[in-house]
Amino acid sequence: MKKGFSLPLWVAGAARSALKKLVGLPFENYELIKIPNEKKEIKIEIHSVGLLKDDSHALGITFAKSGLDLDITQNLEIWTLASLEEIPFNNPVQRIPINIIAGYGVGIKEDTSEICISNFAKEVLYENLLDIIPKGFNLKLEIIFPNGRFLAERTSNKSFGIVDGLSIIGTSAETYSSASPDQLEEAKINLAKLVQNDFKGAVVFVIGENGLNLAKTCNVNLPIIKIGNWIGPLLVDAAIKKVKTVILFGYHGKLIKLAGGIFHTHNHLADARIEILVYLAVQEKIPPEIIVELSQLDNLEDALLLLERFNKSWADKLFNKLSNTVEKRSFTYVNRYVKTDMEIGAIIFDRKRNIRWAGIYGKKYISYFH
Repeated sequence: MKKGFSLPLWVAGAARSALKKLVGLPFENYELIKIPNEKKEIKIEIHSVGLLKDDSHALGITFAKSGLDLDITQNLEIWTLASLEEIPFNNPVQRIPINIIAGYGVGIKEDTSEICISNFAKEVLYENLLDIIPKGFNLKLEIIFPNGRFLAERTSNKSFGIVDGLSIIGTSAETYSSASPDQLEEAKINLAKLVQNDFKGAVVFVIGENGLNLAKTCNVNLPIIKIGNWIGPLLVDAAIKKVKTVILFGYHGKLIKLAGGIFHTHNHLADARIEILVYLAVQEKIPPEIIVELSQLDNLEDALLLLERFNKSWADKLFNKLSNTVEKRSFTYVNRYVKTDMEIGAIIFDRKRNIRWAGIYGKKYISYFH
């Protein structure tokens, strides 16, 4: 299986190297990064490190190697600028021992201006930096991706309310290509392990890191499997394994492809999102002048905003139609290969990560996601 190491590990490697330089430890061209809750260390290459600003700051540099040809962060240049802040004598409690700051090219949440970083990434930083921070000091850590703003334009970050750069949302140490057949096999293995245990019959398939992160934030009380782009074949595999219910949980820009019969959803294989929405709009008898405007847009979020400006009830009507169509087309797809009565529900969220719509079967489970 082709795999590499996720972005949080490379950030932690550069940060650890910078902090070691700052406290006078010798430079090494690699760092052994500990993985939270696992008894293993991963070797991360470091490009360079140096002292700045009268030796009060240290800059660590590395280049991410995710091992994935289609990954936007492959060979991403990473800078981490470390400095120490003395804890005031009258406030000796280290409430925030590491202050993580979004520097140039690192994504922030549009509504709060907070750095967009996953809990796993924070845990990796704490696990590998706390033991080096001198007593009586806190660490100020600024993360910089020099090419981050440019690369972010090639992602759907803005659709999720993430601006100014790339997010740091890895949720595991290793990376797997969502377009590779190996990723499908990994998901099948995870599903096989799930159904062997005390399985109640329902499972959530989440599409992508954003879906996984949101599902975990919602504390969904159902088993979750991240499935990447191989949605169709994994639905068939679930039916073969006698799963009773699959809930597809994802962003409207991804799940809409299923409504058009596209069951491998990676962008380099197929798009047609606007075309599918226009087809659904015709079925729902949206006014022709609105349909013409929809057909000229570049992405689904702009289409949603356009519809809501004209008539919010039209928007909800159309996106509920989308949810139901995802369920129907998915059921039809699976029954091409195996006869099954497995329920397939769709629950869809928007660019602000608000859970907005659900199909007939998805509505049965939407309360689990709040």
